[in-house]
This record gives sequence, structure tokens and C-alpha cells, in this order.
Amino acid sequence: MKKTASSEIKRGQAITFRIPSDVSDYTLRQLQKLKETERRNFSSKIAEYVLDGVGQSTHQDREMISLPMPNKLSKSQRDWLKHSHSEAMLGTIMYNLLSDPLRATALLASLNSNGSNEEYMQAELEEKVVEKVKEDLPKKDLDDFDWNLDQPAQQEEESEPEEENLDDLLGDFLDQMNQ
Repeated sequence: MKKTASSEIKRGQAITFRIPSDVSDYTLRQLQKLKETERRNFSSKIAEYVLDGVGQSTHQDREMISLPMPNKLSKSQRDWLKHSHSEAMLGTIMYNLLSDPLRATALLASLNSNGSNEEYMQAELEEKVVEKVKEDLPKKDLDDFDWNLDQPAQQEEESEPEEENLDDLLGDFLDQMNQ
């Protein structure tokens, strides 16, 4: 059989402690208000505060950080976070992101984009090419423009439709349909 030490703390065990004599009056008043409001749940509330304090001291010892999440986590996500392997992996990721902030912003941008980064980069590249071509083109004035340049081409286009008759086109179509 396994013997347990008398100093071992177990879940559900009652712990008593003395309030130190150097506690401020403000803290004593806060404890008194808490005792009046919580009544029977006072010891549970104090236990909550003690556990939070112990948790904070381990945060300071292990160089832990607390981060607000943008959305509420599901129970399965919270359980995953509590797993030791998940904590180790997230710790490594955070350390690497803090070591290289530029990489962190690039990673965040890629996670937030709905489309592929390649499409975004391609579109950005095309815009730069268009801007460069526009810069390279010489600027022309309206005074330099030859207004009569387009007129002979328009006259040729007008004469072509006269050559083809609508009846001929329709007749050819009907002949092909009958075959």
C-alpha cells in the first residue's frame, strides 16, 4: 500500500491560514466585504484567489504570457490548449514569432488573406508593370494628334457592307440548311 505524507495537499482538503499582521487596512476591508457578500461561498472564493495567485507566480517563473483570444474558444479547443505538447508547440511558435517580428507579420497576413498570396503578389506585380509602362510612354498633346488619320479607314468600312446583300447571306444560309 502507498503511504501518503501528512504534509501532502489533496483536492478537497481544507487549508487554514493566518492573515499577516502587516496587511493593509484596505485589504482587510476588501476581505470583510467579500465575506459579507459571499457568505457560505467565502472559502471557495478565497481558494479561487489563492489558486490564481499561485498560477501567476508560475507564469512569472516560466516567463509565460497571457494573450486575449479574438473569439471564444470551444471546449475541445481549450482542452487542446491545456495539453503539454500543445503548450510546448505554441511556446516555440511564439518564441520564433517574437524573435523575428517581420516574419510574424507576414505569417499573420497570409493567415488573414482569403485568397492565395500568389494571386495577390501577381496582381501587385502587374500593377507595378502597368505603372512603369505608363511612366515610359511619352506624353502627347492633343495639338500633336492627327484628326484626319482615321477618316479613310471609315470610308472603306462603309463600302464593304454594301457589297454583301442581306438576301445573299440569308439565301446561302437556307441552302446550307436544305443540304
